[in-house]
Amino acid sequence: MADDDLGEVIVELVRNGPYVKCSAIHVATGREVSAIGPVNEPKSVERVAIAKLRRALSARL
Repeated sequence: MADDDLGEVIVELVRNGPYVKCSAIHVATGREVSAIGPVNEPKSVERVAIAKLRRALSARL
């Protein structure tokens, strides 16, 4: 996945029963964050993970 202002981001979704875990890794820095949510809302969980990654990267600057 390529995001215009983030650069390249690897997104992984793993189901665990009624939940899904989304990990987002920023390729350039190796920074990783994750979010967990209901399995029927994977795109929402992905949006939360990307938002967390943005916050984590901005805190580094």
